[in-house]
Amino acid sequence: MHYLPLLFCLLLCTCVRAQTGTPAMPRPEHPKPQFERAKWLNLNGAWDFRIDYSNTGEERNFVGDAAAYDRRITVPFPPESRLSGVEHLDFMDAVWYRRQFSVPAGWRQDRVILHFGAVDYLAKVWVNGQHIGNHYGGSASFELDVTDQLRDGVNDLVVKAEDDVRSRVQPAGKQSLNFGNTGCCKYTRTTGIWQTVWLEARPASYLESARVVPDLDNERFTVRPVFRQLPAGFRFQTTVFDAAGREVLRQTDQANSHLVQQLPLVQPRTWSPADPYLYDLRFALLDPSGRVVDEVKSYAGMRKIHQVGNRIFLNNEPIFLRFVLDQGYYPDGVWTAPSDAALKKDIELALSVGFNGARLHEKVFEERFHYWADKLGYLTWAEFPDWGIDRSYNAPEALLNVQREWRETIQRDWNHPSIIAWTPLNEVHSPKQGLENYDRAVREIYDLTRALDPTRPINTTSGFLHIKTDIWTVHDYSQNAKTFRENYAQLPDSAYYVNWDWYNQGDTLAGYQTKYDGTLPYVMDEYGGTFWLPEYASSAIRGGGRAKWGYGKTASAVEDKIAELTKVLTDHPLIAGFTYTQLTDVHQEVNGIFTFDRKPKFNPQRLRAIFGAPAAYEGPR
Repeated sequence: MHYLPLLFCLLLCTCVRAQTGTPAMPRPEHPKPQFERAKWLNLNGAWDFRIDYSNTGEERNFVGDAAAYDRRITVPFPPESRLSGVEHLDFMDAVWYRRQFSVPAGWRQDRVILHFGAVDYLAKVWVNGQHIGNHYGGSASFELDVTDQLRDGVNDLVVKAEDDVRSRVQPAGKQSLNFGNTGCCKYTRTTGIWQTVWLEARPASYLESARVVPDLDNERFTVRPVFRQLPAGFRFQTTVFDAAGREVLRQTDQANSHLVQQLPLVQPRTWSPADPYLYDLRFALLDPSGRVVDEVKSYAGMRKIHQVGNRIFLNNEPIFLRFVLDQGYYPDGVWTAPSDAALKKDIELALSVGFNGARLHEKVFEERFHYWADKLGYLTWAEFPDWGIDRSYNAPEALLNVQREWRETIQRDWNHPSIIAWTPLNEVHSPKQGLENYDRAVREIYDLTRALDPTRPINTTSGFLHIKTDIWTVHDYSQNAKTFRENYAQLPDSAYYVNWDWYNQGDTLAGYQTKYDGTLPYVMDEYGGTFWLPEYASSAIRGGGRAKWGYGKTASAVEDKIAELTKVLTDHPLIAGFTYTQLTDVHQEVNGIFTFDRKPKFNPQRLRAIFGAPAAYEGPR
């Protein structure tokens, strides 16, 4: 019976090599379109699987015992999802995966790199029974060099994922700490592998990464490459192509560890929501004879994002942010989109009702989402799923886990032009104890973000207490437009700065900037949240651990309320943007513009007029 997995693997590998995508190969597209080599092998599909309830699989030798795996799972979907074929909704402290693969004959002389888009939370990896490495972090991508562990023919790959979401030291985002969906906004968990697993072939000397920085004011890109095993005499070459495939520029420099390559462009075409123009890039590592040793395809957008006083500027023109909250959940895939088309569709849905971008809420979105945002001209604030940790930061491990994975996230995604701000924390307020630790932690996270990427503003804490930030963000779910308007009528002199202070510390907040002073862009980072479903017209419904309720008996009545609230923001001369809650319903939280399965709840034309209405200050000054 042990021949069956081998036969399945060989058939699957044949399908993968064709790279055409078949029903046996979910999510067949290249998972890293900004850094793509020709030689790669998708490992998605059917794997052997085992839930390790007691977390004793290492002791019981699950690494070497193929018979220990009692079911199959479809990777890259998490075991909680329907698409995985498992749909186990209880807590899983540890899960095991196993599959076999063969390395293509053309890779014999290459380094073979094993990639994981994301594994929640602690991933341990073995190849042919040899432990090759661990990775901590449920959202950041990672890679391992498996070359020295490979053998001719069939290889065994085993992955263990440990996920103690209730430990309060690992970031969890909106994952529920209870058995089921609970409260206003805690949902089905994601355990183990939830993004594409793939192999890549690289030469002995290769380009490890390339940071591409657009410099609009000086009409150039700068490229900061990082190399591995770089001999003397090698050169680094970047070729820039326009959208029609014509070569615009070719720059070749001596390759070294401190190279900063300059790519001057004549009258560069900018990237913006109105014109999401992208330049294609080709990076090449050349040996002393000029032979191409390594080659990587990429792309970049020429855009500038900055702030002056209380205004945000895109390409040196003021811009009003018309954002929607997107939590990135799917009914059948949980955190994993069922297809690449589904990622694109969510952006198209948002654009269709007047939004020009999204706050990507409490989740690190996969690289393919950012790719589509780049292609479609969709602005985003990239956020970290920091919920679930001890917010007092009295547990040093919690802070270290956030800092490390946040760094990995920024470094993975910093080349995407669609990302215009970083949001490491969400709704952090004054803790009941440990305010000094909290203060130090927030400042450290801000400084880390600024050191990694000085080109984007930082929304350090979306909503509530602000300690060190570039953008002042507020959350206000008032449903009365008159009250909503009065709250912000006197900005910046108004004392109204936050909707809730759940842990009011009184005098302990002395010395902290708890009142907006007018020097930063002021963004209503969450508002609306207007609950409604067609069922409300006939009766109240309950479910999912909380009452579902709505403000209106008809869709048009809710549209009226959305229009009133939004007009308060677009009419205000000191408000720089908004984030409407939210794009889709998510389980028990039914305040979406669209249902959980992406069906419209309101009149799209009217919503487009509401969210796309001109703001008070818009236009060049």
